[in-house]
Amino acid sequence: MHVAVQAIDREIWRDGVVSEGARLIPEETPLALTYNGGTYAVMMGTPQNLEDFAVGFSVNEGIVGSVDDIRSLEVVRLDDGIELRMWLASEDAARINERRRHVAGPTGCGICGIESIAEAVRPAAVVPQRQIFTPEQIMAAMQAIAPLQSINLQTRAVHAAAFWSPTGNIVALREDVGRHNALDKLAGALARSRTDAGNGMVLLTSRVSVEMVQKTAAIGAPVMVAVSAPTALAVRTAGAAGITLIAIARQDGFEVFSHGSRIVARHATEVADVA
Repeated sequence: MHVAVQAIDREIWRDGVVSEGARLIPEETPLALTYNGGTYAVMMGTPQNLEDFAVGFSVNEGIVGSVDDIRSLEVVRLDDGIELRMWLASEDAARINERRRHVAGPTGCGICGIESIAEAVRPAAVVPQRQIFTPEQIMAAMQAIAPLQSINLQTRAVHAAAFWSPTGNIVALREDVGRHNALDKLAGALARSRTDAGNGMVLLTSRVSVEMVQKTAAIGAPVMVAVSAPTALAVRTAGAAGITLIAIARQDGFEVFSHGSRIVARHATEVADVA
């Protein structure tokens, strides 16, 4: 049975005392992404929101241009894993055959199985420069994530990726044992709901590496906010893509690493509105 959370018996050692009991922990299972009958990649992930994952992975990896390029999608649960079977137009299938990679992607794998350095550091899509945000919005958005992480509330062991809209709401949140999978799932959820990401923020409970920036750029969000620090390459990539990269977001504030002009104090926006 492929469920997202399992109750597992364990032995507990605390303060020199031994006890027993069950603990809720997240499931991890092989997820095979297949296109027109051929396996493209096998990733390890949490068996939840799998349609979102299939669509988001396909769009973020450049396999398809949009969700409309996927003719059909079927989730097939097998004894030892789950297949996400997709059928594309014949011309897309032919292109995929040129770059198909039979990859076993571990949980921490973000760009597993690529064939060149250039592919790893490919330029990210450039996002539009039209929206501004206040520090209060950023802080409120990050604080809204935790109560919505249903799996993490039970296990304290999964990552989340969320999207905040200018209405002040978390539009979608997805969880996974892999931070890249969580972001792919979010991308799929936004694509399937036809959500315009150009005015909102991607929120992450993980660190920011280059592929997380590339995926955010593919989503089209102008701002990404993370609880942990970015890598130097992630900062450079965000700068080139026009993304405002905010990291080390805590209850007392955050740090801005690129395109800080999108962050404007509330009183400044109020003055601009009056003018």
